[in-house]
Amino acid sequence: MNAPTRSAEAGALAASLAAHADEAWDQRIVPALTDYIAVPAKSPMFDAKWAEHGLLDRVVVDAARWIEGRRIAGLTLEVIRLPGRTPVLFFDIPATRAAADGSGNTVLLYGHLDKQPEFNGWRSDLGPWTPKFENGLLYGRGGADDGYAAYAAITAIESLDRQGIARPRCVGLIESGEESGSPDLPAFIEALRPRLGDIGLVVCLDSGAGNYEQLWLTTSLRGMVSGVLKVEILTEGVHSGDSSGLVPSSFRILRHVLDRLEDSATGRLLPESFHCEIPASRVAQARATAAILGDEVWKRFPWACGADGGVALPTTTDPVEGLLNRTWRPTLSVTGAEGFPELANAGNVLRPHTAFKLSLRLPPLVDGHEASMRLKALLEDNAPYNARVIFHPDGRAGQLGATGWNAPELAPWLERAMDGASMAHWGAPLGYIGQGGTIPLMSMLQAGFPRAQMMVCGVLGPKSNAHGPNEFLHVPYAKKLTASVAQVIAAMP
Repeated sequence: MNAPTRSAEAGALAASLAAHADEAWDQRIVPALTDYIAVPAKSPMFDAKWAEHGLLDRVVVDAARWIEGRRIAGLTLEVIRLPGRTPVLFFDIPATRAAADGSGNTVLLYGHLDKQPEFNGWRSDLGPWTPKFENGLLYGRGGADDGYAAYAAITAIESLDRQGIARPRCVGLIESGEESGSPDLPAFIEALRPRLGDIGLVVCLDSGAGNYEQLWLTTSLRGMVSGVLKVEILTEGVHSGDSSGLVPSSFRILRHVLDRLEDSATGRLLPESFHCEIPASRVAQARATAAILGDEVWKRFPWACGADGGVALPTTTDPVEGLLNRTWRPTLSVTGAEGFPELANAGNVLRPHTAFKLSLRLPPLVDGHEASMRLKALLEDNAPYNARVIFHPDGRAGQLGATGWNAPELAPWLERAMDGASMAHWGAPLGYIGQGGTIPLMSMLQAGFPRAQMMVCGVLGPKSNAHGPNEFLHVPYAKKLTASVAQVIAAMP
């Protein structure tokens, strides 16, 4: 077959996949996600009574019914439940072609259906559980992160089957505990291992995009240790005029303890064990990505006005350093606090305790469990004033902290397929970007299936604001991503 003929056939395939994705999103996926967003199916970390409330079960069952309604030939589907664990949706769709050697011929598609909590600051006409579709954007909590994944994955497979395009076997693993660090996932993977088969390609749709003008492949993910640091100095609050100067402030003690971890002037994490050497290939990719995105690396965030009326500034305005800071360097964030009265009720009382929720993002090559143990010892040992200082890391015993992920070397076929999909659907080449977030599944799968290739992508582009106010799903981008997933699956050798 000559090159012009191959090019014409590839163009026709891309056009047909795009047409099917457009129709599916407009007619079926947006309505399904509108219903999904309206359900406050918060992850177990944020809803201790999740089993009693039944909302995680509801969104999992809703997705299962939608998938069954597509009537894909040979589909088997079940909602799997293990005692005390969040439910998982598992589907298995047989291949429509055979592998040459019978191995590595299964595609695993991953997503999750649990959500982050509401947060504040939503636009007056928006809300976390009040979906709104406006100018191609579907607003509401969880649609982009990443309730769409199961629907897009099935649509990609369906589009190939409807057009008679041969593909490998596809299995789906849709969990409901990712926003809590996926503590239940290892048990499900172990239970499902005999049914997963020989995984040759993992398609994870829980990631982000550098812009909306091309397809982006995630090359790394940070790990994370989260938990509550509590400092207690008294058993009850006392008059601040009577006690301050003699009774040390629990807030000051907490600041002192955090000084062991972070240089507050620069934000650099002090223990070298929380750092790793950045691979030269990732630095080179960061330079290439910085050349594409420029100042949008930092300008895409909603900066406040500074004290002098100017715009607040980031830690660096160098795009390369900005990309490396948010993907390969450890960073501490305080995401919650306890022990403080509301400002309107803040009397002259020295508070008995202060508690902070800490989120420590780790470089991809640092072990999350080991970092969790080191952090606990660092914060608790030799407490100032012999105060009660306790750090409770999130997670289950034996699995505290999440380890990050550095993508394996990209197979030539996958790089060609993704670049071809990006050119076909966006008219721009494939982009490569590390992400600062955490997807615990990826390190688990890489350990369990070391030969598998990884297509980690997502719709969380500029201003999509996952976890925060006004979160949105960029539907035009999601349509192209859906068609791209189908095109890559079809290209799998």
